[in-house]
Amino acid sequence: MKRILKAAVAAASLAAMSTGAFASDWTPPGPIKLMIAFKAGGGADTQARLIAEDLEAKMGWQFIPEQVTGKGGMNLVMALKDQPNDGSVIGMVVTEAMGYNMKVADAGVTPSDYTAITTTAGFQMGVVSKTDKGWKSFDDMIAAAKEGPLRFGAMSPKLADLAYLLGKAQGVEFNIVNVKGGKGVMNGVNAGDLDLGFMAGIQGKGVAVGDLVNLASALSEPLKQTPDAPTFGDLGVQFSADGYFLIIGPGGMPAEARDALAAAIVEVISTDGMKSNGMITKAFGGPAVIAGDDAQALIESDFEAAGALLKAASE
Repeated sequence: MKRILKAAVAAASLAAMSTGAFASDWTPPGPIKLMIAFKAGGGADTQARLIAEDLEAKMGWQFIPEQVTGKGGMNLVMALKDQPNDGSVIGMVVTEAMGYNMKVADAGVTPSDYTAITTTAGFQMGVVSKTDKGWKSFDDMIAAAKEGPLRFGAMSPKLADLAYLLGKAQGVEFNIVNVKGGKGVMNGVNAGDLDLGFMAGIQGKGVAVGDLVNLASALSEPLKQTPDAPTFGDLGVQFSADGYFLIIGPGGMPAEARDALAAAIVEVISTDGMKSNGMITKAFGGPAVIAGDDAQALIESDFEAAGALLKAASE
């Protein structure tokens, strides 16, 4: 499935969604509780809160943000499951929570127990090192890895599995170091505690000024900032770190509520001058919109693909 909608398709989808959803005049039954699966003050938390702020200004809806963190988003997922499905309680997670993390947790839930509303932004997940390592390309890094294991920072079990498979495909063995968050990886790389690691857009400024280098795209597509860097597919890994920030609700949400929420969210994140649009554009290269039935299909396919990734990483 093609994950990121091209601009023309996204614009057409938004226009159709907005016309249909807003014509229904759906309004929430009261304040909307917005559960946020990310620590307060971080980039993801800021994105969620700015979306809520923009929606309050645009739609007049009231939001009550609430941090529900831990276990790779699974604490939020489980807390959301039995909440009212009338649009009064929604949550922001990453798609990895609904795929790999849900598969590993084996907590008796699947994506079909939830309502996917819309994605907001995608990750620019790269394999990154400091420029002063002297590696100008992925091949340079692999040559160094063949001289001895390199310390490879990963901020989730899924990414650790991908790092293992990348090394396996290239005939090298990485010393995979689990690090808390993309900022932790970047700090480790900058401090010299890590030789390279996964970063999901946070590396953009460092790459732009020449302090960091994107050695590879961990996505199924090239990175926007460095499109010449090879993708994982180019490097012999059939899996990728494709992922999105995702708004979800409890299962069985009426289509009228789901589509109205999606349309409103997509409109504010796609409108110049809105705070959420500015933040998403700066941090993630612009909105990435997959909504409604397409978003539901996305999380269900990610859940199935997680089983294949886990099997490959165990071999």
